[in-house]
Amino acid sequence: MLQVTPVRAFTDNYIWLIHSPRDASRVLVVDPGDAKPVGRMLAERHLTLAGILITHHHSDHVGGVAELLRNRDSSAAIPVYGPANETIPGDPTRLREGDHARFAELGLEFAVLDVPGHTAGHIAYVGHGAVFCGDTLFSAGCGRLFEGTAEQMHSSLSKLAALPAETLVYCAHEYTLSNLKFGLAVAPGNQAAASYFEKCQQLRARDQATIPSDIRQERNVNPFLRCDDETVKQAAEAYAGRRLPSQPEVFAAIRQWKDGFR
Repeated sequence: MLQVTPVRAFTDNYIWLIHSPRDASRVLVVDPGDAKPVGRMLAERHLTLAGILITHHHSDHVGGVAELLRNRDSSAAIPVYGPANETIPGDPTRLREGDHARFAELGLEFAVLDVPGHTAGHIAYVGHGAVFCGDTLFSAGCGRLFEGTAEQMHSSLSKLAALPAETLVYCAHEYTLSNLKFGLAVAPGNQAAASYFEKCQQLRARDQATIPSDIRQERNVNPFLRCDDETVKQAAEAYAGRRLPSQPEVFAAIRQWKDGFR
């Protein structure tokens, strides 16, 4: 199983360190919005940064790239990978769906999926039984539509939902409890979501992460992956005050609902 270490940043961000299966002291960092906690983790655990993966251009995902590149432990260049259609620091190798981020010497390789919606060029990295999906898919939720459309985000989430059920979901924020509160407002009878909510409350009470989730869990509890479910559809139509004949329309209604949900 892939070894992944979380690095907490800002209020609720997770920066992920992916350890090489050949040498666990060498790591890739995913979405380093802040270099300082990453640098501390590297120093405390005697880890060497071997590459950087970026999902999208927002500052809380790329803000630490330049400093990490300046402060690298060796003279060897650190490869940076990022979305083809977004501006990313560090002169990255630009990737789009069908491409791969390969680190042969580390024994790591990730396929790239285009998952626009949160941003126009957002990508995800899939490999070794895991997906690093940035701000597209959250546990029990999804990202806001800052640059893309509801149709794009629905398509992106459908693409992620089609991954193998056991795929671990490494998203970039600890939003699970608030997402589950919304999901239970949409579908109060969802027992899987209610049980997951109790479990996540216990984890957060111990200051433990609710991430990673997995695709099986998300198919069961995440309303944004359940736009074909009659309960979710009826709730979306009640909120919108009209019929919603297509899944993207159901998605758009519950995304708008979530934007104002407290």
